[in-house]
Amino acid sequence: MRESARFLKGARSAHSGELVHSERPPIAAIASLIYRLFPFLTWLPRLGRDEIRRDLIAGITVATVLVPQAMAYARLAGLPAVYGLYAAFLPPVVAALWGSSRQLATGPVAMASLISATTVGALALDSPEAFAHASILLALLVGALRVIFGVLRLGILVNLLISGSQLHAILGVERGRESLFVRSVAVEIQRAVSGVDWATLGMAALALAIMLALRRRHERILIAVAITTLISWLTGYEGSIVGDIPRGLPSFSIPHFDTNLFWLLIPGALVLTLIGLMEAMSIARTIAARTKQHIDINQELVGQGMANLVGGVFSSYAVSGSFSRSAINFSSGAASGLSSVVTSAVVVLTLLFFTPLFYYLPQATLAIVIVLAVLSLVRIHAVRRAWRVSHADGAIAIVTFAVTLALAPQLHWGIMTGVIMALAHFVRRTMRPHVAYLARHEDGALVDADAHDLDLDRYIAVIRFDARLYYGASAYFEDKVLEALARLPELRYIVLDAGGINRIDATGVETLSRLVEDLRAGDVDIYFTRLKNSVWKVLEADGLLAEIGEDHFFDWNQQALDHLWSQMDPSAREGSPLYGQPLANDLDDNK
Repeated sequence: MRESARFLKGARSAHSGELVHSERPPIAAIASLIYRLFPFLTWLPRLGRDEIRRDLIAGITVATVLVPQAMAYARLAGLPAVYGLYAAFLPPVVAALWGSSRQLATGPVAMASLISATTVGALALDSPEAFAHASILLALLVGALRVIFGVLRLGILVNLLISGSQLHAILGVERGRESLFVRSVAVEIQRAVSGVDWATLGMAALALAIMLALRRRHERILIAVAITTLISWLTGYEGSIVGDIPRGLPSFSIPHFDTNLFWLLIPGALVLTLIGLMEAMSIARTIAARTKQHIDINQELVGQGMANLVGGVFSSYAVSGSFSRSAINFSSGAASGLSSVVTSAVVVLTLLFFTPLFYYLPQATLAIVIVLAVLSLVRIHAVRRAWRVSHADGAIAIVTFAVTLALAPQLHWGIMTGVIMALAHFVRRTMRPHVAYLARHEDGALVDADAHDLDLDRYIAVIRFDARLYYGASAYFEDKVLEALARLPELRYIVLDAGGINRIDATGVETLSRLVEDLRAGDVDIYFTRLKNSVWKVLEADGLLAEIGEDHFFDWNQQALDHLWSQMDPSAREGSPLYGQPLANDLDDNK
């Protein structure tokens, strides 16, 4: 026992980066490997009585939300309610033990459920069993992709789609099965106009009223489920109910591998992998900002991936981190991933003993659970902020929204549209960055003359290039510098403010060399200011620094201007828009 204790102590020290003197270095190396393979050993043995108590309370609290949500989200995924409980069985434990966040609650979520449903639904499978098999295989693919990404160390719209997909259950009409989401919603509304199921709508309204009245209490979902289930049983409710949920734990089973099905599921698996990662990391980082815990994105990928892999062989569909349950977990005082273990233990008890209690649970209640869960995540202000910051970013968000809504349930087309537009905008910005001609402001700073409607000097042009000088932007850079010759016919000097150039490649060096040569051939000399050390080293290694002359490089724009005015007639300085009392430091020398 003493040897074992010494081993674990040394392993923990090695994992935490402390210097450990050992006569047997291989032991520390083996221990470090063990902690990489089983990261939960870094925190599980250190839990004290208070942390365990807090995790027990948080785990049970989260379970009161997870159980009804899991059944609701399974319906969203196009599966029987029991598959939601299967997804809430092992994935939360695995993600907590192998991930890096100690409060992230993993399991069935609305977004992953919707994407799973649309991905598998597009295959037009001929039976519920085939649909379930494809959903489980999709979870395994997502798990494999996330683990691979982790090992290699490489909103609003979806919420609207999720809410709209529950319309038929709230109105008590048959689901619209059109090829496009918008048409399906239109069909459901038309059916509702012809004849709403008032009993179903009333049950949905009751569930909504209960959850809104108790919106500040974590157990509001469980209370709504309990009350509507009891009323359904007592009144002989004729609307759609959950029905029989198989009792017992899922058995270990590896889905049959179908090559054709595999390739059809790949696009959806990629979307689930990337969106799930962004969602999980967003939650984990938000909590980490409060707990001051380090979040390792690669470890989190491994944890989320293993949760899907292990869950997949126990009949789970795709899972991810949950915003609402993670917030509850954190606010309930969870100290570690043990809280997720407790949550899963409650799900196990539910599967073994309590599933008959949900027989009379109205489907309308589950629909309201889904709608309220996702409406709380709608953030209209995010699009408004994007538009205020950049009209292009706002336009991309709006177009992505419109395309995805129009082509739903094929969500990947909308996502691809947004990604392509964002990439195109990024490339355009890097190829055509901001270039400013500077002039002296009345406060002493050198500012963008065009933006402040200031005149330019006739003989000296101070030009600031706000981007890295690489092959994509070199031609634009050259054009903008040479443009000064056309704007200022009497130009004699160009001062290139290189403070914004943080990187230069071979094409940029070649362009710079050609530009210096062409300008000097036209009797225009060029000087450089605020050159970063990394760029200086590149020019020095190339020999261009010596070719230009080190006396043509200055730390401040003002130093370069003083040098040039010393070589010119004094009258040129007195009437210059660049002349004036400069600010005290170079950081404020240009804006």
